[in-house]
Amino acid sequence: MRLAGRRCLLCTCEGTIPLDAAALARATGATGAPELFDRLCRAELAAFREAAAAGEPLLVGCTQEAPLFLETAQEAGGTTLFANLRERAGWSAEARAAGPKIAALLAEATVEVPPTPALELRSQGRVLVYGAGEVALAAAERLAGRLTPTLVLRESAGLVPPSIVRFPILRGRIVRLAGHLGAFTATVEDAAVVIPSSRAELRFGTPTAKSELEADLVLDLSGGAPLVTAPGKRDGYRRVDPRDPLAVERALFDLTELVGEFEKPRYVTFTAELCAHSRSRRVGCTRCLEQCPTGAITPAGDHVAIDPFVCAGCGSCAGVCPTGAATYAAPPPATLLERLRTLLRTYHAAGGRDAVLLVHEARHGEEMIAMIARLGRGLPARVLPFAVGELGQLGLEVLAAPVALGASRLVILVPPRKEPELTGLRANLDQLAALLDGLGYGADRVTTLASDDPDALETMLWDLPLVAPLPARDLVAIGGKRSLLRLVLDRLHEHAPAPVPQVPLPTGAPLGRVLVEVEGCTLCHACVGACPTGALAADPDRPMLRFKEEACVQCGLCANTCPEKVIRLEPRACFEPSVRAFVTLKEEEPARCVRCGKPFGTKSSVERIVEKLAGTHWMFRSEEQIARLRMCEDCRVIAEFERGDRPFALGEPRRPRTTEDYLREREEEERRRASGEGSSKPS
Repeated sequence: MRLAGRRCLLCTCEGTIPLDAAALARATGATGAPELFDRLCRAELAAFREAAAAGEPLLVGCTQEAPLFLETAQEAGGTTLFANLRERAGWSAEARAAGPKIAALLAEATVEVPPTPALELRSQGRVLVYGAGEVALAAAERLAGRLTPTLVLRESAGLVPPSIVRFPILRGRIVRLAGHLGAFTATVEDAAVVIPSSRAELRFGTPTAKSELEADLVLDLSGGAPLVTAPGKRDGYRRVDPRDPLAVERALFDLTELVGEFEKPRYVTFTAELCAHSRSRRVGCTRCLEQCPTGAITPAGDHVAIDPFVCAGCGSCAGVCPTGAATYAAPPPATLLERLRTLLRTYHAAGGRDAVLLVHEARHGEEMIAMIARLGRGLPARVLPFAVGELGQLGLEVLAAPVALGASRLVILVPPRKEPELTGLRANLDQLAALLDGLGYGADRVTTLASDDPDALETMLWDLPLVAPLPARDLVAIGGKRSLLRLVLDRLHEHAPAPVPQVPLPTGAPLGRVLVEVEGCTLCHACVGACPTGALAADPDRPMLRFKEEACVQCGLCANTCPEKVIRLEPRACFEPSVRAFVTLKEEEPARCVRCGKPFGTKSSVERIVEKLAGTHWMFRSEEQIARLRMCEDCRVIAEFERGDRPFALGEPRRPRTTEDYLREREEEERRRASGEGSSKPS
């Protein structure tokens, strides 16, 4: 049979998976005759080779033998996708009822995932070894045969010099380490180079205040605090306990493999124009800065900057970004939603009910699911596993989508070691729980399990109580993050048991409105200039402040910018039609010049200026001076010139002297001399 343009080859794995190929074809809407095998990876491998040689794209319902199938397909020149039907559905106590789930898994596997952009990293093998004593020296000597080490010793007391020095040796203290695989820069304080004539023990020359060392790799054997944040996530940096010889050996082996050219995914796509971090030196949204565990995100003026080489791909920045400026690219949210849509739509179309979506990270959840399938009861037939690269990437729009698509429950499987990093995910789940509870769905539809124990996962999934089933429905994922979120929320409200017009949300939610104390607002429009999304707007013809709730991301820039401090935020999900249109927060008549009547400002701002200056500033003590504050810019100048003291008057201009003046004075002088009157010039 053919599904989404791919030829499907299904295998019962020697009869251990009950498959009804004809029923699957009907459930998935596939065309053509079903092709069912018992040992496709062994006795019937020729059938796969023949199918691959035909040049058609294939879909194989097995992942255990994926390397064999890929190698065979490569030889034949075909392309193949895989769906794990065995551990996820076929090996289960409810395997015979898992037909709708198997159909859903096959359909989901056909969703095209766009390729992730990649970065190039180059390492020439320059390794910086940092530590103390014999352990650090021995590690550098071990690496010298394959890499190019530089040794920086924190302590060197009693250390016997090597008979042959094959690498630079310094003594000092690394106070800062920046960079990534292939481009590390270490700042060393009191760096001193070893003296060649060291005899009984290493001696060093005069230290320099600070030195910069460059390296491709760093081996930290200092035993102290890590030199970088999130040391386990920084490519090319290995930090191990110098007292653990086995860990040191593993680190040496790993470092020797990090030479050459490497590709690293560009996990996050960043659009600076959408960032709501700051405006005019006023800080607004800091969600991504608070979540990034590696320090890859830093402020950069009105927006933030993300170093893709330092980014470890946890996705937390994308999960909490309210505008979509930071978007996870491996894969993007629209692809995740399309997978969800295909999975649940096919499950419901095949007759499945009470779907429980089990969201897990591929590396963590797949192993636990396999253990449950091999040693336990397997997954219940209504539990649909949904693998993602990183849980941190899941924003509110993705987390709310399963319920909007008809899932009765959402279960998040969290790796315990990652639990401290997932504060952004927990905040999004709290917002989702408040939203579902407010709309009458109930907050108990969302469950989180932080465990490495397959037995605990199995028990929890099989003991999940049934909740009221939701109607199956479809949802087309289109647009950016904000439009996807609004689409999902509108669908939740449309079918909600209690469709209230608004639901309060926890602080930090990316939805809500701006509240303005009208009496204190002067309509200065500082908030309008600071708003990065255009949610606040002015009117070109009248003193007015307008607001569109749909565009507000609750960044707080308006509140932080307001000089009168009369703005506050109210996080909520509002479903009234007014959220899509501008509403007037404040409007007043313009201030008119007391002399000519021309409108030149707002009454509240003019009166606030009068209140601040009248009687307190030396220029505005009399009634006449105060009245000038209520004049337009033209009348104010006219009034100044009409004052009696004429402060701008400079007197008659000085007449320049000309040649005629000098000739006239000469004639006058000659006349006085001829008459005997004497010269008028001083002697």
